[in-house]
Amino acid sequence: MQILRIAAGAVLCGATCLISAAPPTSYMPVVAKEDFQTTFERMKAARAGLMREQAAFLESRYDLANRPANGVAMFRGKPVQEGVRVKLPRGTSWDKLGAMNPDEIREKGLYPQGFLPLPHPNHPEGGMLFPQFHIDEIKKQEQRDLNRFDLAFDFPDHLLPEFPAPIFLTTRPDLGDVSKGKLLTIDNFHQMFNGILNPKQLEGLRLLLTPFPQQQFNQTEDRRSERPSRGVTCFDCHANGHTNASTHLAGDARPQEFRHRIDTPSLRGVNLQRLFGSQRALKSVEDFTEFEQRAAYFDGDPVIATKKGVNVLERGSQVHFMGEFQNILDFPPAPKLGVTGKLDPRKANEQELRGQALFFGKAQCATCHTPPHYSDNMMHNLRTERFFKPHQAKGAMMVGDGPIKTFPLRGIKESPPYLHDGRLLTLEDTVEFFNLILETRLSATEKAELVAFLRTL
Repeated sequence: MQILRIAAGAVLCGATCLISAAPPTSYMPVVAKEDFQTTFERMKAARAGLMREQAAFLESRYDLANRPANGVAMFRGKPVQEGVRVKLPRGTSWDKLGAMNPDEIREKGLYPQGFLPLPHPNHPEGGMLFPQFHIDEIKKQEQRDLNRFDLAFDFPDHLLPEFPAPIFLTTRPDLGDVSKGKLLTIDNFHQMFNGILNPKQLEGLRLLLTPFPQQQFNQTEDRRSERPSRGVTCFDCHANGHTNASTHLAGDARPQEFRHRIDTPSLRGVNLQRLFGSQRALKSVEDFTEFEQRAAYFDGDPVIATKKGVNVLERGSQVHFMGEFQNILDFPPAPKLGVTGKLDPRKANEQELRGQALFFGKAQCATCHTPPHYSDNMMHNLRTERFFKPHQAKGAMMVGDGPIKTFPLRGIKESPPYLHDGRLLTLEDTVEFFNLILETRLSATEKAELVAFLRTL
């Protein structure tokens, strides 16, 4: 009997039967379709082409140049990048765009591409990706390899947070940066923190630095590491309890093109937060820790998690101990802020003070970002879909983001890129984004003043 292929993957068997394509599924395939060596050779050969394509995509959206701000640095001296990096559609300007209403921007197709959701370097594949500087340091200290044979991280280092990041503790502010310029790992944590933490916190830190199997890094034939892997740690993304801008896809949505890229948020100040996960709204850091191990490490699929070696942590001791350490991670010092979280007028300059007035006034930032840690611990939907028509780019759907948690702004200059998926490269980009979304119509001078204030937080 002749079999003819027709649209949508269905097959026509002569004139007597129609067999439809496989129905949609929320589950990943458990049984591999090819042996590891075949997968390795196929995906490794495709890697260079995928990364060239992603680089061209980023260049079409952003100015990726290394352009540091004069005299502005992170705590340990890494220059802060300046300037709007999102590229505008030809023939328009930020002032012209800011004067238009959402319907007009949508109909004319003028919404900046860099304000759209940011796809993963290979969105149909997804998975955890680490900056090369982190990969190299972990390999040096632990001989654990976080390189993927199919993909590499996509943003240049100068647009990422300081590495290794400083560590500040709410319990010992007198110590300043406890890291002393070192990356905290399973090899050095005891030497670094014994005598500073209590036994529960020390055990929690050990677990945060212990490798556990993950979707791309495990011992199965469908892993994405060349050799069988011990896995990843919580602090492979939240390096030194902060962030190194590692990326992943949120496991919360299906199908794959609707999954959102994740920019790793800082863990500093989690003791002040009441919601965890950019869109999950988990209610405690313990919930988040447990969720990450049981599901998020495996793309939200508990079936594949069982195959790959899920590490089920005991809530009353292990998860609680991990939470105890996370809850003492503090923000970096902000010497220009008073005890209420606002600028001390004796220490701030006029531009910063004008920026603060805008933050609490015309710019509407304080509607969500309230002092002293500049978050209202709530979720908000910016309804960005007002400005553009849904479409697909690089395997990801360009649609509205839905409700997003209000991230704290304390220490914000230390954790680029910005927004939940890292689509905004600088604070200037972030101000332009919210000026458009909130329709606040700030002038160029007011935008600069607002950025100056944000750098003091």
